[in-house]
Amino acid sequence: MTNRISLDLTHVLYDASSDTSLVLALFTLTPILLMPAYAALAVQTRELTIINMWGGQLLSEVLNWILKHIIKEERPNNSNLHLNGYGFPSSHSQYMGYFGAFLACHMYFRHRFTSCGYPLLDQAFRLIVYLGLVSWVALVAYSRLNLLYHAPHQVIWGLGIGTGFGVGHYVLTELLPGTYPLSVFGRARAAILAHPVVRWLQIRDGWAIWADGGRETEWKRWKTAYDEQRTRVAQKRVN
Repeated sequence: MTNRISLDLTHVLYDASSDTSLVLALFTLTPILLMPAYAALAVQTRELTIINMWGGQLLSEVLNWILKHIIKEERPNNSNLHLNGYGFPSSHSQYMGYFGAFLACHMYFRHRFTSCGYPLLDQAFRLIVYLGLVSWVALVAYSRLNLLYHAPHQVIWGLGIGTGFGVGHYVLTELLPGTYPLSVFGRARAAILAHPVVRWLQIRDGWAIWADGGRETEWKRWKTAYDEQRTRVAQKRVN
């Protein structure tokens, strides 16, 4: 008989008697949703920043695999879950650490949400987004402890490595090219955007032009075209 093992990516064990454990089990699965989200956004928006963030996420996963196979630290002895793979650093924590750090840097340094006309409400909205992001990262990391998949130091190191990698990747590939376009980082980004394949794929750097990445401008173009279409339809009905 062939040897069969569990696919830990989607197989989560939790305490059936605890509603909290069930909620945390669901949260521990949420990082899986990010990959299809990256793919959908990359195809739909063709934004270089999103593609770059996705690429960094994959590099972080490669780094985690390398570290695990170099350090070879087992998971907690008291888990009794018979899990596959090593435990240090926590891949889920590193995954979310990178995601949260890169996205927080992007919102702080480049992205600006469309104003509602009230500065206080604008700031409150940004604060809510930041708190939501931090809470998501923290809940996923805590779920790895509560579900006995990792020891505290494995989760802490995972978060630290992911956060450091996310900040470093953002600074080198997004912040420095945008701040110093004539630097080696800026010229490298410009060269990527000028490449024939990138131009054929219509990949763009929306945040280099618009503070919101072009969302409001695109909506206004759609609204103008939509209103013109509705006007033509109304005129045909009158005639």
